[in-house]
Amino acid sequence: MAAHVHPSAIVDEGARIGEGTRVWHWVHVSAGARIGARCALGQGVYVGNDVVIGDNVRIQNNVSVYDAVTLEDDVFCGPSMVFTNVHNPRSAVPRKDEYRRTLVRRGATLGANCTVVCGHTIGEYAFVGAGAVVSRDVPAYALVVGVPARRIGWMSRHGERLALPARADGKPLDAECPATGERYRLTGDALERLLADATAH
Repeated sequence: MAAHVHPSAIVDEGARIGEGTRVWHWVHVSAGARIGARCALGQGVYVGNDVVIGDNVRIQNNVSVYDAVTLEDDVFCGPSMVFTNVHNPRSAVPRKDEYRRTLVRRGATLGANCTVVCGHTIGEYAFVGAGAVVSRDVPAYALVVGVPARRIGWMSRHGERLALPARADGKPLDAECPATGERYRLTGDALERLLADATAH
């Protein structure tokens, strides 16, 4: 199935958009952008040249994905959330050669109106709460909120909060996703999903 591009959208020549992706009203996709299959780009989205977007990514209204940002598969970007790519911007000082790269790993959620300061990695299935300001790396599965963002818990792949403390001091702690039954283990400041058997993915 070909990509659907609304007549009001601008897709510059050279941009690559995967099958089944929907590009809605007043979107601008720059020539160097690489967008995967089955994505949705909401009203007013901008995608820069040096941007890679995986499959099944949802970018809600009024989000600008600037150069040096990579979104892996299944990432969710909430309405009006913000990416940056320059750490110390000045209008009178050109800094396009100083962009800091931002990586959002598979399955992560970036809540409405949050800000991701450039140069950081958001781990797999991490969950950034609405309005948070991310100024450091976020571990996989971590739930972070506030300004600056701080970890207050852990989330399952399904997007359910796990019954675990923010940190495990001492022996590992286990928890189960209330929606799917998947099991997770917290050891120190790291959470991992426990595979049901050796062949599970």
